[in-house]
Amino acid sequence: MTPRWFTLRSVIVLTKEKKQEIMQEYALTAGDTGSPEVQVAMLTYRILDLTEHLKAHKHDEHSRRGLLMMVGDRRRHLSYLQKVNPQRYRSLIQRLGLRK
Repeated sequence: MTPRWFTLRSVIVLTKEKKQEIMQEYALTAGDTGSPEVQVAMLTYRILDLTEHLKAHKHDEHSRRGLLMMVGDRRRHLSYLQKVNPQRYRSLIQRLGLRK
C-alpha cells in the first residue's frame, strides 16, 4: 500500500515528461532550461497543479505558502522579462493566458 503523502506529492510535482514538453514548447533554443520563458512556464504549470490540490485540501497551509512563494517567483521573472524585452513578455503572457 502506498502512503497517502506519497500519492499527493506525486500529483503536485511535474513529471519528467511534462517538464520536457514545457521546455520544448517555450525554449528559445534547443536545451534551453533557464530562459525566463521556460522558468515562467514551469512555475505556471506548478501553480495550476498546486491550486487544484488546495481546492481539495483547504487546510494545507504549508502548500499554500509554497504556492505564494511560486507566485512571487513568477512575478519577479515576469517583471525582469518585461524590463529586458517587452515583446517577448507580451508574447509569453498571451501564450500562457495569464493577463487579459
